[in-house]
Amino acid sequence: MSEPSESASIGPLDGHLFGPGQPCFGCGPDHPWGFRLVFEREGDEIVTRFTPHDRYQGPPGIMHGGLVSTLADEIAAWAVIGLGGKFGFTASFDAKLLRAVRIGVALEGRGRILEDRRRLVDVEARILQEGALAFSGRFRFVILDKGGAERMLGGPIPQAWERFCR
Repeated sequence: MSEPSESASIGPLDGHLFGPGQPCFGCGPDHPWGFRLVFEREGDEIVTRFTPHDRYQGPPGIMHGGLVSTLADEIAAWAVIGLGGKFGFTASFDAKLLRAVRIGVALEGRGRILEDRRRLVDVEARILQEGALAFSGRFRFVILDKGGAERMLGGPIPQAWERFCR
């Protein structure tokens, strides 16, 4: 594993980092239905705490599996941001849903960088609920330069994103 970059102390680890009107479902502080996640650094990991609401159900009382994977993707993305000082786009992931994630029960998400190869970053994300591992996954992020990020987005990147480009 590579060492976290010096830019890892980048300020608040939430959607405010990317400026006003941030539309992200995972971390956008004003997203009407989003998770509104906030992260903190604990050693070589990024950590978030979250209690899923009824609106995130699949089967009664259980968080929808696709939303569990969305939550894990966000945890992994913030490991890249908060530990590596970069912004990446999810390229692939391998997910294991190990047990049901219960609605209304607090959970803890943890992410850590496994390997940083400048243009590709591999991250492990885990979700625990009541001390038990409910999700484990490995995510690969592609780190783009400004031009690549603009091609991906189909237009200019927000100015607040520029410092996170390769």
